[in-house]
Amino acid sequence: MATKLELTNVGKVFQTRTGSVEALRNIYLSVESGEFLAVVGPSGCGKSTIMRIIAGLDRPTSGHVLLNEKPLGKIAEGAAVVFQKDVLLAWRSIIDNVLFPLELKGITWFDRPSKQTNRAKALELLESVGLKGFEDKYPHELSGGMRQRVSICRALIQDPKLLLMDEPFGALDALTREQMMYDLLKLSDKYGFTTVFITHSIEEAVFLSDKVVVMSGRPGTILKEIPIELHRPRSSESRSNVHFNQHVHDIRSIFQSQGILAEA
Repeated sequence: MATKLELTNVGKVFQTRTGSVEALRNIYLSVESGEFLAVVGPSGCGKSTIMRIIAGLDRPTSGHVLLNEKPLGKIAEGAAVVFQKDVLLAWRSIIDNVLFPLELKGITWFDRPSKQTNRAKALELLESVGLKGFEDKYPHELSGGMRQRVSICRALIQDPKLLLMDEPFGALDALTREQMMYDLLKLSDKYGFTTVFITHSIEEAVFLSDKVVVMSGRPGTILKEIPIELHRPRSSESRSNVHFNQHVHDIRSIFQSQGILAEA
Protein backbone atom coordinates (compact mmCIF):
# COMPACT_ATOMS: atom_id res chain seq x y z
CA MET A 1 0.00 0.00 0.00
CA ALA A 2 1.30 3.47 -0.92
CA THR A 3 2.20 5.94 1.81
CA LYS A 4 -0.22 8.47 3.28
CA LEU A 5 1.55 11.68 4.28
CA GLU A 6 0.63 14.52 6.63
CA LEU A 7 2.54 17.64 7.68
CA THR A 8 1.11 19.67 10.56
CA ASN A 9 2.29 23.21 11.36
CA VAL A 10 5.77 22.46 10.03
CA GLY A 11 8.34 25.24 10.22
CA LYS A 12 12.04 25.32 9.52
CA VAL A 13 14.66 27.83 10.63
CA PHE A 14 18.27 27.49 9.53
CA GLN A 15 21.09 28.90 11.62
CA THR A 16 23.76 30.54 9.49
CA ARG A 17 27.00 32.37 10.20
CA THR A 18 25.21 35.72 9.92
CA GLY A 19 22.00 34.79 11.74
CA SER A 20 18.85 32.73 11.38
CA VAL A 21 16.90 32.21 8.16
CA GLU A 22 13.26 31.15 8.30
CA ALA A 23 12.71 28.81 5.35
CA LEU A 24 9.21 27.46 6.10
CA ARG A 25 6.30 28.66 8.20
CA ASN A 26 3.04 26.94 9.21
CA ILE A 27 3.03 24.21 6.56
CA TYR A 28 -0.10 22.05 6.66
CA LEU A 29 -0.13 19.41 3.97
CA SER A 30 -1.97 16.15 3.40
CA VAL A 31 -1.20 13.64 0.65
CA GLU A 32 -3.42 10.60 0.24
CA SER A 33 -2.12 7.13 -0.53
CA GLY A 34 -1.26 6.89 -4.24
CA GLU A 35 -1.77 10.60 -4.84
CA PHE A 36 0.56 12.63 -7.07
CA LEU A 37 1.27 16.00 -5.43
CA ALA A 38 3.24 18.76 -7.16
CA VAL A 39 4.74 21.65 -5.20
CA VAL A 40 5.39 24.78 -7.25
CA GLY A 41 6.90 28.06 -6.12
CA PRO A 42 9.70 30.58 -6.65
CA SER A 43 13.37 29.87 -5.99
CA GLY A 44 14.26 29.89 -2.31
CA CYS A 45 10.69 29.34 -1.07
CA GLY A 46 11.52 26.10 0.74
CA LYS A 47 10.20 23.54 -1.75
CA SER A 48 13.29 21.36 -1.50
CA THR A 49 13.33 21.79 2.27
CA ILE A 50 9.83 20.30 2.45
CA MET A 51 11.02 17.31 0.46
CA ARG A 52 14.10 16.85 2.63
CA ILE A 53 11.97 17.01 5.79
CA ILE A 54 9.59 14.39 4.41
CA ALA A 55 12.56 12.17 3.51
CA GLY A 56 14.04 12.55 6.99
CA LEU A 57 17.15 14.28 5.62
CA ASP A 58 16.28 17.46 7.58
CA ARG A 59 14.35 17.91 10.82
CA PRO A 60 11.59 20.52 11.17
CA THR A 61 12.13 23.24 13.74
CA SER A 62 8.45 23.04 14.65
CA GLY A 63 5.47 20.85 13.84
CA HIS A 64 5.49 17.20 12.92
CA VAL A 65 5.31 14.75 10.01
CA LEU A 66 3.19 11.59 9.90
CA LEU A 67 3.68 8.70 7.49
CA ASN A 68 0.68 6.36 7.49
CA GLU A 69 -0.45 8.11 10.68
CA LYS A 70 2.81 7.33 12.49
CA PRO A 71 5.50 9.90 13.42
CA LEU A 72 8.38 10.11 10.96
CA GLY A 73 11.45 8.29 12.24
CA LYS A 74 15.07 9.06 11.42
CA ILE A 75 14.35 8.26 7.78
CA ALA A 76 11.12 7.93 5.81
CA GLU A 77 10.39 4.23 5.70
CA GLY A 78 9.59 3.05 2.18
CA ALA A 79 10.64 6.32 0.52
CA ALA A 80 13.00 6.85 -2.42
CA VAL A 81 14.43 10.16 -3.60
CA VAL A 82 15.27 11.42 -7.10
CA PHE A 83 17.34 14.62 -7.16
CA GLN A 84 17.84 17.17 -9.93
CA LYS A 85 21.30 15.77 -10.67
CA ASP A 86 21.48 12.07 -11.47
CA VAL A 87 24.51 11.44 -9.18
CA LEU A 88 25.24 8.10 -10.83
CA LEU A 89 28.47 6.29 -9.96
CA ALA A 90 30.80 6.79 -12.93
CA TRP A 91 32.71 3.53 -12.40
CA ARG A 92 29.62 1.31 -12.35
CA SER A 93 27.61 0.09 -15.32
CA ILE A 94 24.04 1.28 -15.74
CA ILE A 95 22.48 -1.90 -14.36
CA ASP A 96 24.90 -1.89 -11.42
CA ASN A 97 23.88 1.72 -10.71
CA VAL A 98 20.22 0.65 -10.67
CA LEU A 99 20.99 -2.24 -8.30
CA PHE A 100 23.20 -0.14 -6.00
CA PRO A 101 20.44 0.76 -3.45
CA LEU A 102 19.75 -2.94 -2.88
CA GLU A 103 23.44 -3.51 -2.15
CA LEU A 104 23.40 -0.65 0.37
CA LYS A 105 20.43 -2.24 2.10
CA GLY A 106 22.22 -5.58 2.22
CA ILE A 107 19.63 -7.51 0.25
CA THR A 108 21.21 -10.90 0.86
CA TRP A 109 18.79 -12.45 3.39
CA PHE A 110 17.11 -15.75 2.58
CA ASP A 111 13.63 -14.17 2.31
CA ARG A 112 14.75 -11.53 -0.20
CA PRO A 113 14.70 -11.89 -3.98
CA SER A 114 17.75 -13.56 -5.41
CA LYS A 115 20.44 -11.61 -7.22
CA GLN A 116 19.12 -13.03 -10.50
CA THR A 117 15.58 -11.84 -9.72
CA ASN A 118 16.83 -8.37 -8.83
CA ARG A 119 18.73 -8.17 -12.11
CA ALA A 120 15.62 -9.21 -14.04
CA LYS A 121 13.62 -6.48 -12.32
CA ALA A 122 16.31 -3.89 -13.09
CA LEU A 123 16.25 -4.89 -16.75
CA GLU A 124 12.46 -4.62 -16.79
CA LEU A 125 12.62 -1.11 -15.31
CA LEU A 126 15.25 0.01 -17.81
CA GLU A 127 13.16 -1.34 -20.66
CA SER A 128 10.08 0.50 -19.33
CA VAL A 129 11.88 3.85 -19.76
CA GLY A 130 13.35 3.05 -23.17
CA LEU A 131 16.84 1.96 -22.05
CA LYS A 132 16.80 -1.66 -23.15
CA GLY A 133 20.26 -2.54 -24.45
CA PHE A 134 22.02 0.16 -22.40
CA GLU A 135 22.38 -1.88 -19.21
CA ASP A 136 26.10 -2.54 -19.73
CA LYS A 137 26.96 1.04 -20.72
CA TYR A 138 28.49 3.55 -18.31
CA PRO A 139 27.05 6.93 -17.28
CA HIS A 140 29.41 8.96 -19.49
CA GLU A 141 28.06 7.08 -22.51
CA LEU A 142 24.48 8.28 -21.92
CA SER A 143 22.77 11.64 -22.44
CA GLY A 144 21.48 13.70 -19.53
CA GLY A 145 17.92 12.53 -20.06
CA MET A 146 18.97 8.90 -20.23
CA ARG A 147 20.95 9.23 -17.00
CA GLN A 148 17.94 10.75 -15.26
CA ARG A 149 15.85 7.79 -16.41
CA VAL A 150 18.44 5.55 -14.75
CA SER A 151 18.03 7.59 -11.54
CA ILE A 152 14.30 6.94 -11.58
CA CYS A 153 14.89 3.22 -12.14
CA ARG A 154 17.35 3.24 -9.24
CA ALA A 155 14.60 4.69 -7.04
CA LEU A 156 11.94 2.24 -8.25
CA ILE A 157 14.10 -0.87 -7.76
CA GLN A 158 13.49 -0.31 -4.04
CA ASP A 159 9.71 -0.77 -4.43
CA PRO A 160 9.03 2.63 -2.86
CA LYS A 161 5.69 3.47 -1.34
CA LEU A 162 6.65 7.15 -1.47
CA LEU A 163 8.61 8.73 -4.34
CA LEU A 164 10.16 12.14 -3.62
CA MET A 165 11.39 14.08 -6.66
CA ASP A 166 13.28 17.37 -6.37
CA GLU A 167 13.12 19.12 -9.76
CA PRO A 168 14.28 15.95 -11.52
CA PHE A 169 13.76 17.38 -15.02
CA GLY A 170 15.07 20.89 -14.37
CA ALA A 171 18.39 20.46 -16.20
CA LEU A 172 16.91 18.77 -19.29
CA ASP A 173 16.09 20.25 -22.69
CA ALA A 174 12.42 20.84 -23.52
CA LEU A 175 11.84 17.74 -25.65
CA THR A 176 13.62 15.39 -23.25
CA ARG A 177 11.74 16.97 -20.35
CA GLU A 178 8.40 16.32 -22.04
CA GLN A 179 9.29 12.69 -22.74
CA MET A 180 10.37 12.25 -19.12
CA MET A 181 6.96 13.50 -17.98
CA TYR A 182 5.24 10.84 -20.09
CA ASP A 183 7.63 8.20 -18.70
CA LEU A 184 6.91 9.26 -15.13
CA LEU A 185 3.14 9.20 -15.64
CA LYS A 186 3.37 5.71 -17.09
CA LEU A 187 5.43 4.48 -14.14
CA SER A 188 3.17 6.22 -11.62
CA ASP A 189 0.06 4.61 -13.10
CA LYS A 190 1.77 1.20 -13.19
CA TYR A 191 3.23 1.11 -9.66
CA GLY A 192 0.77 3.32 -7.78
CA PHE A 193 3.25 4.94 -5.37
CA THR A 194 2.56 8.25 -3.63
CA THR A 195 4.56 11.04 -5.27
CA VAL A 196 5.74 14.45 -4.06
CA PHE A 197 7.16 16.34 -7.05
CA ILE A 198 9.04 19.64 -6.64
CA THR A 199 9.12 21.97 -9.65
CA HIS A 200 9.37 25.58 -10.85
CA SER A 201 7.18 24.85 -13.87
CA ILE A 202 3.47 25.61 -13.59
CA GLU A 203 2.61 23.62 -16.72
CA GLU A 204 4.64 20.63 -15.52
CA ALA A 205 2.93 20.69 -12.12
CA VAL A 206 -0.56 20.76 -13.63
CA PHE A 207 0.13 18.11 -16.28
CA LEU A 208 1.58 15.56 -13.86
CA SER A 209 -0.35 15.90 -10.64
CA ASP A 210 -3.61 15.16 -8.90
CA LYS A 211 -3.11 18.21 -6.70
CA VAL A 212 -0.85 21.29 -6.86
CA VAL A 213 0.41 23.17 -3.82
CA VAL A 214 1.28 26.79 -4.60
CA MET A 215 3.92 28.34 -2.34
CA SER A 216 4.82 31.90 -1.43
CA GLY A 217 8.28 33.41 -1.34
CA ARG A 218 10.46 32.92 1.76
CA PRO A 219 9.48 32.11 4.38
CA GLY A 220 7.58 29.52 2.39
CA THR A 221 3.91 29.20 3.19
CA ILE A 222 1.15 27.45 1.26
CA LEU A 223 -0.90 30.00 -0.64
CA LYS A 224 -3.36 27.52 -2.11
CA GLU A 225 -4.01 23.85 -2.81
CA ILE A 226 -5.56 23.20 -6.21
CA PRO A 227 -7.14 19.83 -7.13
CA ILE A 228 -6.40 19.11 -10.80
CA GLU A 229 -9.46 18.27 -12.88
CA LEU A 230 -7.83 16.22 -15.61
CA HIS A 231 -8.67 12.60 -16.33
CA ARG A 232 -6.00 9.89 -16.31
CA PRO A 233 -4.21 8.59 -18.22
CA ARG A 234 -2.78 11.94 -19.32
CA SER A 235 -1.69 12.59 -22.90
CA SER A 236 -0.64 15.46 -25.15
CA GLU A 237 -4.35 16.20 -25.60
CA SER A 238 -4.60 16.95 -21.87
CA ARG A 239 -2.70 20.18 -22.52
CA SER A 240 -5.50 21.49 -24.72
CA ASN A 241 -8.16 20.62 -22.15
CA VAL A 242 -10.04 23.65 -20.84
CA HIS A 243 -9.31 22.61 -17.25
CA PHE A 244 -5.55 22.44 -17.93
CA ASN A 245 -5.49 25.98 -19.25
CA GLN A 246 -7.67 27.23 -16.42
CA HIS A 247 -5.45 25.65 -13.76
CA VAL A 248 -2.31 27.14 -15.34
CA HIS A 249 -4.01 30.56 -15.51
CA ASP A 250 -5.16 30.36 -11.87
CA ILE A 251 -1.69 29.45 -10.56
CA ARG A 252 -0.03 32.13 -12.65
CA SER A 253 -2.56 34.66 -11.32
CA ILE A 254 -1.67 33.72 -7.74
CA PHE A 255 2.03 34.40 -8.41
CA GLN A 256 1.17 37.69 -10.13
CA SER A 257 -0.92 38.80 -7.15
CA GLN A 258 2.06 38.05 -4.88
CA GLY A 259 4.48 40.02 -7.07
CA ILE A 260 6.37 36.81 -7.87
CA LEU A 261 5.49 37.18 -11.55
CA ALA A 262 5.35 40.62 -13.15
CA GLU A 263 4.58 41.42 -16.75
CA ALA A 264 6.89 43.79 -18.60
